[in-house]
Amino acid sequence: MKRQRLKLTAFMLAAAILSSCSQNGSSAGGDSISAEPESVSIFAMDTYMTITAFDGDKSSALSAAQQKVQSLEKLWSVTDENSEIYHINHSGGEAVMVSDETAELIDFALDMNTQTGGALDITLYPVLCEWGFTTGDYQVPGEERIKELLEKTGHDKVKLEGKAVTVSEGTSIDLGSVGKGEAGDRMIGELKANGVSSALLDLGGNIQLLGSKPDGSDWKIGLKSPFDTSDNIAKLELSDCCVITSGGYERYFTDDDGNIYWHILDPKTGFPAKSGIISATVIGKSGRLCDALSTSLFVMGEDKAKELWQSRDDFEYVLITDDDRLIMTEGLEGRLTLYDSYSFMKTETVRKG
Repeated sequence: MKRQRLKLTAFMLAAAILSSCSQNGSSAGGDSISAEPESVSIFAMDTYMTITAFDGDKSSALSAAQQKVQSLEKLWSVTDENSEIYHINHSGGEAVMVSDETAELIDFALDMNTQTGGALDITLYPVLCEWGFTTGDYQVPGEERIKELLEKTGHDKVKLEGKAVTVSEGTSIDLGSVGKGEAGDRMIGELKANGVSSALLDLGGNIQLLGSKPDGSDWKIGLKSPFDTSDNIAKLELSDCCVITSGGYERYFTDDDGNIYWHILDPKTGFPAKSGIISATVIGKSGRLCDALSTSLFVMGEDKAKELWQSRDDFEYVLITDDDRLIMTEGLEGRLTLYDSYSFMKTETVRKG
């Protein structure tokens, strides 16, 4: 089969659920729980989210999970004048006291900046704004303007002392690269607290799985094709983990000459990352880690991604390259099936050592 023409859409690159099922309900607090799954759909963190619980006290669990993500959005919104992030970004260089949740997530993001060699950078918000990715008023900034803005970025511009956050004047932070993953982790905690052991969270394409399907089998997760986002390129069979993907076609624009610019920027250049990767999927137990790494691996490219993976034992990945290769780590062997329509792709497995 010839390589399909790359089709870019405004839809989020997502791991789509291919199948699910329900089971007999369990009991919570002595009450009989309905055998039917229950779901709630909300719009939060600039995306549509659906949470489905298959057992436990489903109604209470879903209500608690919904309240949790909404409360976190109020803390982390970049545009809400009452949020903690907004206060930090408009502090004029003064320290701002924040909640435990915000301090913990900023600390994690700064640590990931170090671990990824700067590939994850929460201070790129002004650069994203200049490109128009936050407003939809797209433009290609000049190199001098990008250079000027980059002087205000970098983890060294952010100081965290306990719960006091200080950013240099002119620096702004955005937790979008880790926020949904962290929210998913905290929602999973709420579900567990209400007796749920089988649940599925679709957070605008971030997939987080609690346990296995109700019958004890793995969930079947479809990985969207970067060549045609109406199609799946492969299937993953997994349980009790997170599956989070970043791709350039989540948000992009095309200039008058047909050049495509996507929203995943290289913090070193301030321009769209050109690493040879067109989608990066990370699988692991921690939503915030998978969220951070999906962006980071896209920026880093396959060699540095392999090096980082070989130094850790808490995630697996699938990379799709611009020369028609699917690269997966050895922990996914037997769990990933490439669909026949994409048999033109070369599949490679990365191993430890």
